[in-house]
Amino acid sequence: MVIDHVAAVYVPAELLVGQLMRFVGCLTGPCMAFFLAEGYLHTRDLRKYGLRLAIFALISWPPFSLFQTGRALFPAFGVIYTLFLGYLAILLWDKGRMAKGWKTVCTVLLCLVSMPGDWAVFDVLCPLLLFLNRDRPGRKWKLFALLAVLMMLLAVDWGKPLWTSAYVLGIPLVVILLRYGYNGLPGSKKPFHKWVFYIFYPAHLLILALLRWHFAIGF
Repeated sequence: MVIDHVAAVYVPAELLVGQLMRFVGCLTGPCMAFFLAEGYLHTRDLRKYGLRLAIFALISWPPFSLFQTGRALFPAFGVIYTLFLGYLAILLWDKGRMAKGWKTVCTVLLCLVSMPGDWAVFDVLCPLLLFLNRDRPGRKWKLFALLAVLMMLLAVDWGKPLWTSAYVLGIPLVVILLRYGYNGLPGSKKPFHKWVFYIFYPAHLLILALLRWHFAIGF
């Protein structure tokens, strides 16, 4: 994630090193989507889990907006915002008592609301479909792969030579890495492991945004 954000600011995609850095960065979004679904399944307290996502989505807004646009309160939201909407989608289908048709409508609305966020739509639908197919592993992995390929195609800059978007191949690679590398066990419950990402995410964005402003790159 950090490598991707550094590359987005300082390293052109036309360079090989830029491609490699963005390739590594493309692993982040699908991983987060996958582990949101897993986190929902393994958390001890759904309310606290959702509240934590909501709070840090709000905290991350100004740093992400500043990093992306140079303005602290522009409607540009980080990935935790999109993941929070993904959490709401899972909660809706898991606990909601409305008809499936209304759940579908609400899910579409959550996808629309996610548009100003990082990894928009993908990090809403992907964790939801992974959760809904948690007891059908074959179908789950096929859907994950399909969504990853679709996201890869959408991420291609079709207005430039295709090789400048080669880094997006990292998106479907995540499916293979998780399929054969994840043991299915819940992660550590230690406070440090629980909180480090939530704190690190807005902190690194703020640092990169301030460095970008200091060196007057792109603003």
